[in-house]
Amino acid sequence: MKKISGGIAVLLATVLLPVALHAQTYVLDKKIAVPGDGGYDYLSIDHVNNRLYVSHGTMVNVIDLATDQPVGMIDDMKGVHGIAIDNKHNKGFISDGRANAVVAFDLKTLKKIATIPVDAQGPDAIMYDPYSEKVFSFNGESNNSSVVDPVTLKQVGTVALGGGPEFAVPDGKGKIYNNLEDKSSLNVIDSKALKVLKTYSLAPCGGPTGLALDLKNNRAFSVCRENKGMSVVDINTGKVITTVAIGAGVDAVAYDAETKLVIVSNGDGTATIIKQETADKYSVAQTLTTQVRARTMTLDPKTHKIYLSVAQYEPGTPRKVVPGTFNVLVYKIQ
Repeated sequence: MKKISGGIAVLLATVLLPVALHAQTYVLDKKIAVPGDGGYDYLSIDHVNNRLYVSHGTMVNVIDLATDQPVGMIDDMKGVHGIAIDNKHNKGFISDGRANAVVAFDLKTLKKIATIPVDAQGPDAIMYDPYSEKVFSFNGESNNSSVVDPVTLKQVGTVALGGGPEFAVPDGKGKIYNNLEDKSSLNVIDSKALKVLKTYSLAPCGGPTGLALDLKNNRAFSVCRENKGMSVVDINTGKVITTVAIGAGVDAVAYDAETKLVIVSNGDGTATIIKQETADKYSVAQTLTTQVRARTMTLDPKTHKIYLSVAQYEPGTPRKVVPGTFNVLVYKIQ
């Protein structure tokens, strides 16, 4: 019996190991053609209504994730950056950077509800914090965050950040983590007291952009353009545990707690897929070929699919999009 059991164990290991390894590989699933020719920034998923929101110039395109087809848009803005989802109040919030405003809309009807002026310049990243039940816009030109009440639709506070903010992520327990691009550091913000509690250096990181959290292991993943690296940070101590090499022109990062993968989207036409072996050990599992300038991304943790915005640009022009080339690239685990 021992020999038979051992043989079965070897057979199972031989069969299942390639399957497990194979399951960690991302491949192109489809391209979703999206109307409009403007630039692009953040993407965000509303898991309750199963919709993908795609920032796109002066509008936000809305895609039904059940069909992967565009189903609407929120338009007539000046320069969209990010989209925050607040399912408790059935509202979405858009950072309109060129208008120095936050635009509120109804998550069911997609109708705009209000345009909320903020006393800051260049609202960029935006997020909803479920602990304080407030919306935070991170203002790249003012080195601060504007706090909006989703019920009154008014600005109710400001957080001084001490540097130029990029991505921000809440932990759901009263803290918000926010990269400071020009300081190469990570802020820890009290979402009710509206103040920075701690600031951690991300060295050797330079120019951090995207940020993701592994709350189970108390780890933050900050991706950095200058050193082409991802810093893994212990959020309790601020210690940089390790740095993993990534591609050039990085913008976004996402962590999939189920697959233990950290996905990094780079503007050089790659996505770096990193395997979390333990809380402190990481290795590059795949360098996925995407498309040049496909640097903004979001992850659907239900399906494990990743969505990246991209368009073609006219040669020699950094901002002029070739008409009709805007797409959302969808990648799945095979």
